[in-house]
Amino acid sequence: MRNTARWAATLGLTATAVCGPLTGSALAGQDAAPASLYAPSALVLTLAHGETATMTTPVRAVTLSCSPTASGTHPDAMSACVELRGVGGDFDALRARDGVLCTKQYDPVIVTVDGVWQGKRVSYERTFSNECVKGSYGTSLFAF
Repeated sequence: MRNTARWAATLGLTATAVCGPLTGSALAGQDAAPASLYAPSALVLTLAHGETATMTTPVRAVTLSCSPTASGTHPDAMSACVELRGVGGDFDALRARDGVLCTKQYDPVIVTVDGVWQGKRVSYERTFSNECVKGSYGTSLFAF
């Protein structure tokens, strides 16, 4: 009998803890203004030399935050954010600039991007055939 009373009390307290916030004043607070008017955008970009990111160690890493203003350890955060906004956060949409001539030397460079772009989780990895080819994509996003 004691276990039944203890069980009932535990169940009642659990129900109160779980369902309590769903009543009265908590429902009225849902119409309150959001904590921020900007969707979060915070990224970590890394650069490594090798075939795949899983088999290499990054030699450089920078942070990039674009909301509400450009910031982070990226050397040109403002231009990188402008460039990323220009392609709608689609890293695959970045194209090589016209007129850039690179050698055919194969010395793979890997760029990875992980984080959140406008509230959505992103993970991107791209292997460029060499540093020159990497530099030809966009103007500042991968220039770190």
